[in-house]
Amino acid sequence: MNLMVAGCNFRETPIEIREKFAFDAKKVELALEWFNSHGNCESVILSTCNRVEIYLSGLTPTQIPSPEMVEVFFREFFHVTPEMVRSHFFFLNANEAVNHLFRVSASLDSMILGEAQIAGQVKTAIELASKHATAGPLMHSLFRQARIVAKRVRTETEISKGHVSVSSVAIDFVNQVFDRFDDKTVAILGAGKMGELTLRHLKDLQPKQIIVSNRSMDKSKSLAESCAGVVLPWDQMEDVLYLADIIISTTGAQQPIITREIFKRHRGKREGRPLVILDIAVPRDFDPTIHDGDRVSLFNIDDLQKIRESTLKERTRHIPQAESIVANETGKFISDWARRKNGPVIAKLNQEFENKRKLIVDNLLSRLNGKLDDADKQYIEGAFRLLQNQFLHGPISALAEEIKREANTHQSLLDAIRKLFRLQD
Repeated sequence: MNLMVAGCNFRETPIEIREKFAFDAKKVELALEWFNSHGNCESVILSTCNRVEIYLSGLTPTQIPSPEMVEVFFREFFHVTPEMVRSHFFFLNANEAVNHLFRVSASLDSMILGEAQIAGQVKTAIELASKHATAGPLMHSLFRQARIVAKRVRTETEISKGHVSVSSVAIDFVNQVFDRFDDKTVAILGAGKMGELTLRHLKDLQPKQIIVSNRSMDKSKSLAESCAGVVLPWDQMEDVLYLADIIISTTGAQQPIITREIFKRHRGKREGRPLVILDIAVPRDFDPTIHDGDRVSLFNIDDLQKIRESTLKERTRHIPQAESIVANETGKFISDWARRKNGPVIAKLNQEFENKRKLIVDNLLSRLNGKLDDADKQYIEGAFRLLQNQFLHGPISALAEEIKREANTHQSLLDAIRKLFRLQD
């Protein structure tokens, strides 16, 4: 299968590296165009706060994506060295790439095991690729099946039981700092999905006031209305540094919106009140040196890893069943896709042999006309058909066996059969 995924995630790559590779919506669009023009590839980009993954498939059998092409892309787009890409990215081909996407979509590779948000992010990734015409037959089939796998895991296991998520785990951090919330002001910067979910949990704590600030006034008003909050214009956003007790930041900005210098300008106005900042944006919105471990507690997305094991013990019991579903679906997809690729070649091979067999038998029966009875003719027809089937058994069996192999040699075998038997496209 002509497929490759290049990626990095929270397991091996810390946030200070991941944020160097973060995509905003515009960069996703430009990146898809880059792979389409430079690599002649189908391409889909999955970029979240916990991972960056690029799925590639060549549009022709000879156009196979390579790690080197990905290195060139990151050098041009993010101005990073090939060594940095090689140090932090994994590269998976064919069967392994299929299995990886199915595990990701089923939330088996998530920071919060069983969380539901990743399935929506996978759906958004293929929709963006479709919108920009960079998803072809393989990507559409692959990502459609990934959604089916996620649904099977969610409905056939209890791995998603309960309401544990990145946002709910973030609230556990807040609870470690404050023992009451009716006198606290919560501010949200940005209006992303993660921020909304976190705010929903914080709202249940019934804080004294909720402040919403976003570059888009319409989004600010919409979110504020949903939580009985007030809107703070974006050009006054820095005021939350002394007005709020809890700040949730998910802006998606490519550079920090609050530097150490900006924070120092407002710190004195807090009069020593403690501040908890949940910076769950990638790249990060706040300079990490703001955290002092005393009056200011700044948490980023990677800090959530520290408590996820104890929070999710019950869900881990369902991992073997979920992994079994993924393995089963991976095998089915690989076999189905290979059979789809084999079908035209096998059909042409059968037709070529059938035409030759029929021509030879017709000539033979014509020369023996009047010397054979119907039983003889049927025997000759059957003998040549049996010979035809025996000839075809080898190449067709080889194609079927190649489907099960881990090596990405299936396309090479198809090409060899086309050449050996002079099959025209």
